[in-house]
Formats: sequence, structure tokens, C-alpha cells
Amino acid sequence: MDEHPEAAAQEPGGRLDRRAELSEFLRSRRARLKPEDVGLPDFGRHRRVPGLRREELAQLAGVSVAYYTRLEQGNGRNVSAEVLGSIARALRLTDAEHAHLTHLAKPKQHKKKPAARTQQVRSSLWQLLDQMDGVPAYVVGRRVEILAWNRMAAAVFGDWGELPAAERNWARLVFLRPDYRELFVDWEQKAIDLVCALRMDAGCYPDDPRLSALVGELSVKSEDFRRLWATHDVKDKNFGVKRFRHPLVGELSLNFEGFRLMGDGEQSLVTYHAEPGSPSAEALRLLASWGVDAARAGAEAGA
Repeated sequence: MDEHPEAAAQEPGGRLDRRAELSEFLRSRRARLKPEDVGLPDFGRHRRVPGLRREELAQLAGVSVAYYTRLEQGNGRNVSAEVLGSIARALRLTDAEHAHLTHLAKPKQHKKKPAARTQQVRSSLWQLLDQMDGVPAYVVGRRVEILAWNRMAAAVFGDWGELPAAERNWARLVFLRPDYRELFVDWEQKAIDLVCALRMDAGCYPDDPRLSALVGELSVKSEDFRRLWATHDVKDKNFGVKRFRHPLVGELSLNFEGFRLMGDGEQSLVTYHAEPGSPSAEALRLLASWGVDAARAGAEAGA
């Protein structure tokens, strides 16, 4: 990975370097703020750094320059939640970014490594998915892994049951498969959403070797992934509209909703639906009538 300096910094043993992640995240958030954004004078060409200087950010956050410098160098030991809150306000972080900063600076101690525990979907959830007639739905877990889905999801996205378990991962599909690049009309936004989700996971589980391996693989194989990973953006997007270019029924415009599952906050149920009476609703009805055969025909059409 030496030829890709934008790739994630990793420690020996296949873990993401949490200190480097903290440092780069703070630098990137500071660089995006202009002095005028926070009511400070801008000296134009005399500024030698993009965005705010460290001393300016420290002043806004009410901490010493030396203290903030240590934090931006990746030393978050003993930093309080109050100080992190002040820095988050000074940097104008979103709620998701504030949570990410907290995870990086004050990592939780997990009794078990996340990689050691297989992600399991409750049997009742599989039953629920099967009964959601006409609604594409799936369960996604850590590392944006696809854990469960119904036949309508297979009809829209392809039959994931035909893939090896390791390949049932949204990031691998979107960044490494040309057919998924064609499927999403706004491919760039889908890619951004996935990178943001992986960044959130990296903050929560920097010692997850499977996540580190995934980030490393994508960094090597996808220039687009390296570009987006280097932004250090994080967000938690749970609803919106996605447009698809389906190989059998043409363009689809579907509303999606994501629901964190009680009992396992690392898993989300994601559903898609069309506006009643719309062309997309009729297209979904057609796909429902064709079932899994539509997924297989669509995969052959996109091959």
C-alpha cells in the first residue's frame, strides 16, 4: 500500500491507526473552516495554512494551544467529554461528526473484538423480510455487510444468495463491480454514503482487522475509494431517495428508510418503496410478479 499515500494508516496486526485517524480527522475539519465563518479577521495571502490555525481553533474552543496541539497530534488520553464538546462546537461538527470525534479520542473498551463475533440475524427478522411483499428490504450490519434480504431486494439489486458470503458487502459491490456503478443513477452519492458509514465504523472499532482489511483492499483496488476516504467525512444517513437504472424495468425512483434494530444497534433494516401510482410503483409490481427470476435475468442483462 506504499504507492497509495491516501490509504488508511494501519498499525501492525491489521488495525486502523486510531491516533492517525484522530489527527487527520481534526486537521480536515479545521481546514474546511474559513476565518470569516467563525467571525475572525482574514489576512488573505498572509495565511500559510488552509482554514483555521491551531491557535485560532484553540481560542474558539477555550483550551490552550498546547493542549489542542497534543490532541490534534493524536493524543486524546484523558480528554474530557466537555472539552471534546467545546472543540466540536468550535469546528461546527454535525452530531455524527461529534460522535466520531468522541469514538476516536475516547475509544470504548470492548470485551470481545468485533471480528470474533459473527453477525447473526434473528429468525423473526428473516420471517418479517419474507412477509414484506412488494417492498425491497434488507438488513445491513458492521462494515456495510449485507446480512439478510427478501426476494424483492434480490429483484432490484441482484440475487446476493449467489455470491460468496465475503462478497455480500455494499462497499465491495459499489466500488468494485461495474454493474452496480450502472445500477445507481447517482453512483457518486451512494459511494459517499458508504465511505461515511465505514468511517463511522472505523471510529467505533479501530481494532477490527476485517474492517482494516476491507479498507486496505478498497484503497488498493479503487481510486474512487481512496479519493473519498481521504476526505474523512462522516454522516449517518437513514432516509432519502435513490434512483436506479434497472436492466429490466428502466429507471426507478424509490424512497428508502433505515431503522436501527433494537437489541443490536450495529444492524439496520433498510426498506425501499415507490410513490403510490407512480411509474416506479408499477415497475416494482412487475418485478414482484417476476420474483427472483427477475434478479437472475437482470444479472445476465448486465453481464
